[in-house]
Amino acid sequence: MAFERIWHKSYAPGVPPEIEFEKITTAAALIRSAKKFPDHTAFIYMGRRFSYREMDALVNRFANALKDLGVKEGDKVGMLLPNLPQMIIACHATHRLGAVTAMNNPLYTEQELAHQLKDCDARFLITLDLLLPRALALKGKTSVETIITCHINDYLPFPKKQLFPHVKKTMYRKVPPQKDVHEFMNLMGKASSNPVPDRSRWEDLGALVYTGGTTGVSKGAMLTHANLSVVVQIFRAWLPDLKDGEVHIVGTYPIFHSAGYTASQNLTIWSGWTSTIIPRPEPNILIETVKKYKPNFLPGVASIFVGLLADKEFRSMDKSFLKGFFTGASPIAADTVQDLKKLTGKDVYEIYGMTENTAFATATPWGGKVKPGTVGLPLPNTELKVVDLDEGTTVLKPGEAGEICIKGPQVMTGYYKRPDETALAIRDGWLYTGDIGIMDEEGYFRIVDRKKDMIVAGGYNIYPKDIDEILFQHDKILEACTIGVPDTYRGETVKAFVVLKGGEKMTVDEVIAHCKEHLAAYKVPKIIEFTNELPKSNVGKILRRELRDQEMKKQSKG
Repeated sequence: MAFERIWHKSYAPGVPPEIEFEKITTAAALIRSAKKFPDHTAFIYMGRRFSYREMDALVNRFANALKDLGVKEGDKVGMLLPNLPQMIIACHATHRLGAVTAMNNPLYTEQELAHQLKDCDARFLITLDLLLPRALALKGKTSVETIITCHINDYLPFPKKQLFPHVKKTMYRKVPPQKDVHEFMNLMGKASSNPVPDRSRWEDLGALVYTGGTTGVSKGAMLTHANLSVVVQIFRAWLPDLKDGEVHIVGTYPIFHSAGYTASQNLTIWSGWTSTIIPRPEPNILIETVKKYKPNFLPGVASIFVGLLADKEFRSMDKSFLKGFFTGASPIAADTVQDLKKLTGKDVYEIYGMTENTAFATATPWGGKVKPGTVGLPLPNTELKVVDLDEGTTVLKPGEAGEICIKGPQVMTGYYKRPDETALAIRDGWLYTGDIGIMDEEGYFRIVDRKKDMIVAGGYNIYPKDIDEILFQHDKILEACTIGVPDTYRGETVKAFVVLKGGEKMTVDEVIAHCKEHLAAYKVPKIIEFTNELPKSNVGKILRRELRDQEMKKQSKG
């Protein structure tokens, strides 16, 4: 064993501190799983089942279609889709050609998407038909030349497919013929079914997954095929008693997010498991999914579990087939964890990580000691340390709070076209997370705060500066400052403090309407407080942390 750390003593039986990686990309893993489990169900979408053999064939066909459109090795292919079969097909077809997936959140505004698509140099964009007007507007402002549209009903089973356009008119748009715009199914119908040689290479760039920085500017984390593969292998080693081809999970995490890219898509394919992919993980949809398919694992952010626990049907239905719950991307309340355990007898396994380390750094030990309030132990082949907040050079002792740093083969190579920011984030091989945490004597980590001012609401990362800047743009607003406040449903929610210009009047609804025009829905403040002044430093800088501390004191007294 190359290294031994205190957390290794807390590992569950059968989990090694280190594993030797198979140098197989996740693109090649699909080909392998298709040979090993050809008739096994890989994905389920609204009742439609896809076997591994079929997924491999669909990927070949779409890879040929992309090649016919001019996609070459190293090209960036933008993805602007929710969790649909087309997303998985497109990601793996892109990789099979040796091209790079550039992931984008379909909830983003045109302004936010324009920045990302310019930044990633994507020439091709695959999106939902409903988003075509936005995509066409972006086409003239970015490097995007070719757009491929997907219909949400493309792969619905009969009779849902025939009924869907009539029942869900607001979710369906017929795309008129136009230059450089192609429909996904039309391309699939014309493309060759011949196998495409896998051109994904271990050390090559595989994906650009966008994250925010301390300034709120979205940055593309460069994840190699090695990063994408090893993180799956590391997490797979954490679950040694779960057999290939015998597990069913629910794909709640969006694939455009690093957690979904890894768990909803690649972990499933690597292991020959089944994933029921969910475009919108709402409680009623999840209840029907659990009832119908009896999955073994239900992953989700805290708000999903709060919603399920509040539902009478979920509380009373059979859940004996569940082995556990996975959660990450946002804090989860201790009461929620306790309620799930009391209701089902199964544990909630917390996962901690960032886009920059392909989402997985620590996890509650499967089959080991569960410590509520912690995010578990560092995964195999992964090191964590806690350093002082000032210089980031002194390693702190167990029990002392400082900045968490991560080192491991799943850490990104850097930010795309941003060497200066890469140098700040990765120092001597360590990823500086900006999260403040504590390691205890057994090697369990607890996240206590964030060095950055990022708000995590419902699993989405929200940067207050983005919202502040939009508020500043309003003619009636003099100053504004946004913070995250505790929320039992979303983990945190967004609160904005607003100072109006002299003599101006404004309502809460006006502030929210202004934000809705310029921000993705999940970034819009849910709470507005008008105030006469904001706390400032001697040089006039608004003190966000002080404002947050004041709010916490006020809430604790209330």
